[in-house]
Amino acid sequence: MDDYKQKLNDLLTATAKQGASDLHLEVGRHPTLRVDGVLIPLEKEQIMTPELMEGVVGELVTPEQKAKLVSQRQIDFAYSFEDKARFRANAYYQRGYLAAVLRLVPAQIKTIDELNLPPLLHDFAKLSQGFVLLVGPAGHGKSSTLAAIVDEINHTRSDHIITIEDPVEYLFTQDQCMVSQREVGNDTLSFHSALRTVLRQDPDVVMIGEMRDAVSIGTAMTAAETGHLVLSTLHTNSASQTIDRIIDSFPPEQQGQVTSQLAATLVAIVSQRLLPRVSGGRVPAAEIMIVNPAIRNLIRERKTYQIDLVIETSLQEGMVTLNRSLANLVKNKEVSLENAELYSLNPAELRILMERT
Repeated sequence: MDDYKQKLNDLLTATAKQGASDLHLEVGRHPTLRVDGVLIPLEKEQIMTPELMEGVVGELVTPEQKAKLVSQRQIDFAYSFEDKARFRANAYYQRGYLAAVLRLVPAQIKTIDELNLPPLLHDFAKLSQGFVLLVGPAGHGKSSTLAAIVDEINHTRSDHIITIEDPVEYLFTQDQCMVSQREVGNDTLSFHSALRTVLRQDPDVVMIGEMRDAVSIGTAMTAAETGHLVLSTLHTNSASQTIDRIIDSFPPEQQGQVTSQLAATLVAIVSQRLLPRVSGGRVPAAEIMIVNPAIRNLIRERKTYQIDLVIETSLQEGMVTLNRSLANLVKNKEVSLENAELYSLNPAELRILMERT
């Protein structure tokens, strides 16, 4: 037992020391770190055996979590490492063996400026109501951006913030605001039950860790419609794709009402990517869509394919396309053109943009 505890401590210490974002543990492989987006095996560490994997996971989870892992074959949870670091973890089975991925959650919540995000995001922390979405692939900084906006609200307003997360990631230290952080499994039985009752808890700001289905999306829009600021994330690639995904997650007979509701409540969508920086580390590129009358009409008319053009022609309102954000990073020699093309949704357009600048 002590050996497994020591092995886990050594691996978590290595993760923090090497500035890794994730630790991967899988039977038959060396423990592997993700550093600046690249997987690096720890070849000095022994290859994970089924026994070692069982022992290490046994140290990570409580008996209740272990029972859930065995019955459901996967589990999300948070793990605090000796008050030094906090991890968001997922344990699961693959080919009959246990595996786990642990994501390091920085103890300090970075500000919008420290994350090198567009200054326009400060405006989102001033909103009193509406629906703001952070989107992008997994592992590209959505949670960090969300935490930065919420923490700015915490330091600048006197509001009641309620977060619903699975698991709780960043721990907010209450400042000007009251912050209630509810973890699915511990503080509430499910996202659904937490969302059903959230409006009875007198919130000003509601942060939903991730919108997973039509029920959570519908509740989020209702909360935004009734005078609350709602912030959440989705695994989509762009603003226009996000709008389609939200509407399409509802049955056809509800889509008309949902489209109207979304057009009325949506304030902004930020689509984010983290790219390898030339000088080391990673830097964000972001598409920003602010909902203006033109975009509101396009949502109502289901003409989302025209949204990219509105974003491109609304620079003066603070909007920016992902390609323009990528082009600026290349121009400022922060990222290579090769990497920018890799992360672009339209590399041909990016090349044309580069030739003009």
